[in-house]
Amino acid sequence: MKFTKMQGCGNDYIYVDGSREQIKAEDKPEIVRALSDRHFGIGGDGVIFINPATEADFEMEMYNADGSRSEMCGNGIRCVAKYVYDKGLTNKQQLRIVSAGKVKELQLTVEDGKVILIKVNMGAPELTPEKIPVSVLGESAIDTPIEVQGVTYRMSCVSMGNPHAVVFLEDVEGLDIEKIGPAFENHPCFPNRVNTEFVKVLSRNTVRMRVWERGTGETLACGTGACATAVACILNGLTEERVKVQLTGGDLEIYWDREANLVYMTGPATHVFDGEIEL
Repeated sequence: MKFTKMQGCGNDYIYVDGSREQIKAEDKPEIVRALSDRHFGIGGDGVIFINPATEADFEMEMYNADGSRSEMCGNGIRCVAKYVYDKGLTNKQQLRIVSAGKVKELQLTVEDGKVILIKVNMGAPELTPEKIPVSVLGESAIDTPIEVQGVTYRMSCVSMGNPHAVVFLEDVEGLDIEKIGPAFENHPCFPNRVNTEFVKVLSRNTVRMRVWERGTGETLACGTGACATAVACILNGLTEERVKVQLTGGDLEIYWDREANLVYMTGPATHVFDGEIEL
């Protein structure tokens, strides 16, 4: 099977052209786990299959490293756009990519025939608890208490096509994320598990974020998490509507157009290497 390794702000995935590599759906979870293993496989935060689509230019079929499906990946969808353009599968610089039934619009910046930057319309943030989903009382889950391992935190829950819990802390660098991350991910108030962002506000336009992704663990970046973080910051009155989110693997620029209720994410995508592996 031919594959391409790519990363967006250090959020690395294995990309497979689903129109050329025919793999049975029931075999994919096991194959994803094997390929994602950083010791015995290629290594990555998961695997993304790039498939033909009828309702968009391409489909992104995304799997976490543990073989579970995920609805959306902000860093992953930027890499899909770079993949299809750089490899000549399209000459469009305005793309529509569908993932889990939802279409995203992407604007590509191209230099010397290669994509260097991608702006993604990530759509409207979902704040209704049962649609995120999160089991809390009330019409939203903004600045809501949650007890985890005997400690009460304040979380703000947002879905950007996948569920996020944003927690503001004074010290994110010293956080034992390997301990607290799984406790949030598998907390009973999240029926579909959750991605958790631990955030320190640095200024009215800049925040620092670490992320624990469900099904993967700590990653160097999470695009949907950065979007959810910006929305949570704005709703809590902590930042302006344009936010630079500093991730361990790089920075993303997030803008929430409150009037149109659309979140825009701008960031890079990087080709690492191409390869071939026997399944």
